[in-house]
Amino acid sequence: MKRLIVVLLLAVIVTNADAQKSAGHKGREYHVAVNGSDSNDGDINKPFKTIMMAASAAMPGDVITVHGGVYREEIVPPRGGSAENERITYAAAKGEKVEIKGSEIVKGWKKLTNDTWELKLPNSFFGKFNPFKALISGDWFTPTPKERKYHRGAVYLNGDWLMEAASADEVMKPADKKNQLWWGDVDSITTTIRAQFKDVDPNREMVEVNVRQTVFYPDKPFINFITVRGFIMEHAATNWAPPTAGQMGLIGTHWSRGWIIENNTVQYSKCVGISLGKYGDEFDNRDTESAEGYVGTIKRALSFGWNKGTVGGHLVRNNHVAYCEQAGIVGSMGCSFSTVTGNSIHDIHVRKLFTGAEMAAIKFHGAIDVQISGNHIYRSCLGIWLDWMAQGAQIKSNLMHDNENDIFIEVCHGPTLVSNNILLSKQNVYLNSSGIALVHNLFSGEIGAISYDGRLTPYQLPHSTYMANLHDNPGGDVQFLNNLFVGQANVSQYSEAFLPVVFKGNVYTKGTVRATGLKGEKSKGEMNENAKQLLKRYKAQPAAETDILVKSEFDPGVSLQQKGKDFFLEISTDKEWLSQKRTVITTTTLTKAVVPDLPFENTDGSVLRIDTDFTGKKRNAGNPSPGPFEITGTGKQSIKVW
Repeated sequence: MKRLIVVLLLAVIVTNADAQKSAGHKGREYHVAVNGSDSNDGDINKPFKTIMMAASAAMPGDVITVHGGVYREEIVPPRGGSAENERITYAAAKGEKVEIKGSEIVKGWKKLTNDTWELKLPNSFFGKFNPFKALISGDWFTPTPKERKYHRGAVYLNGDWLMEAASADEVMKPADKKNQLWWGDVDSITTTIRAQFKDVDPNREMVEVNVRQTVFYPDKPFINFITVRGFIMEHAATNWAPPTAGQMGLIGTHWSRGWIIENNTVQYSKCVGISLGKYGDEFDNRDTESAEGYVGTIKRALSFGWNKGTVGGHLVRNNHVAYCEQAGIVGSMGCSFSTVTGNSIHDIHVRKLFTGAEMAAIKFHGAIDVQISGNHIYRSCLGIWLDWMAQGAQIKSNLMHDNENDIFIEVCHGPTLVSNNILLSKQNVYLNSSGIALVHNLFSGEIGAISYDGRLTPYQLPHSTYMANLHDNPGGDVQFLNNLFVGQANVSQYSEAFLPVVFKGNVYTKGTVRATGLKGEKSKGEMNENAKQLLKRYKAQPAAETDILVKSEFDPGVSLQQKGKDFFLEISTDKEWLSQKRTVITTTTLTKAVVPDLPFENTDGSVLRIDTDFTGKKRNAGNPSPGPFEITGTGKQSIKVW
């Protein structure tokens, strides 16, 4: 009877909501509280119990305020806002801790042997989706070893996750406290989970298991203009998210427009934290795992509304994203025209149980006019990976360290700007692209290059998703301007290239290697017989270097120091760096990207002018300093960078 009453009430709410929409609805605020009731009306004094009930009621212009507590549910917003100023906002109540989890608490563990315990759950516990039966799969997903099966389930002990064992026997062995394991079996009636709990009784601790695929994700595209603010969202059984298929995240926009995702903690997703990505269709993971297959995916996306007025344009800011085994933020084409700023992203694909070709803190395909700025990215396999069509993208003022590689740009034709970044990993940049301008960065590691890739990849009309043409990927057409090279920075792989390479206004300090004298065979990307013929059109040419300053005896002593929650860059500066003549970098001082024949400009088409530094300080218009900081003094500096 209670269920019937709730269903009838929900039907009335939805009917009334649709009627209000037709009549010109004025925004109202709905409240949700753990001690509420879904038979209430959502008023401050009669709050709903579930966020989903409020979502069913909310119309464009409404605000859903969620009060403190833990909510174990999957939010599937049935509608979005109608415009930028008529959004539907989901917000944690100010000053209150609100957690939304895709997991459930489990009890009833029985000790087996060593550190291994067993739990039996009826399959009905999981409903229509059982993550301990569902496998991770998709294009460019590579199990390790190839025959191993990986499930989407997870077991959490006091908030942190255990890893899936390779076999039923492995989970029976004594546990390693730093790497506790679980194993699951599902038959027609029961799900059996065995897990290692070192020196603890799981029945006396907080033990949770995944039960839901996502935490906040529409079940259809074009649910636009939603704001999600201030939540802790965790424990999702997400699947692998390739660029050729539907891309679920713990939270995701599902091929929509104009979302704001801000001030949230997004963590412990089996594959992806935040998705700005592609919709799913009947072509998902079917003969699409190739360059030609992805071109077909792009064409279908264009016919399904991929344009500036319909898809993308999201704002993802000031979030904490961590503990995801594929990507922190992913997006194939649905990320276009978006801004990703002020986020802390770390511990992405660090367990490395499985692998593939889609892992990074930020992994975007089709990052057209995307701005990635002011983020702190660390302990990730890759920091920022822009793959295909990063036309007009800007990577600027990011702090990146302790990654396997900070920035990878693959088979793009530009123009793509990389400016004012602090790059402190062993490999700072790896380029398999042309049309790149690297301006006012601090490089402390290797800059790698692919000399040629035969894949035919698109470039677009200016500030548009529409393909102008396809082109192969010769290396070069790279501009290194006003950068500071320190530590083990090595740019020798750009000693020559098939397209022009320009170095101007850079400073090289002790231990760094300039773009000179590289010998031996250069690496190549994907090649076929057609690529071998296309390659014959190109001839390698040496890099051009002017206005350089080489200070081989000077060691800036660069290091990153953490003090509490703050990070400081320790660096010694040299007044002689300012004796070298430089100019402010603008649209007119940058050479056009060769393949698309397009200028470097702002994402709105206005003139580009890099006249502020990493901290936002105005640069000396007469002679800007090298690297990401405008220098006001010499000697040892301690600069707060996060």
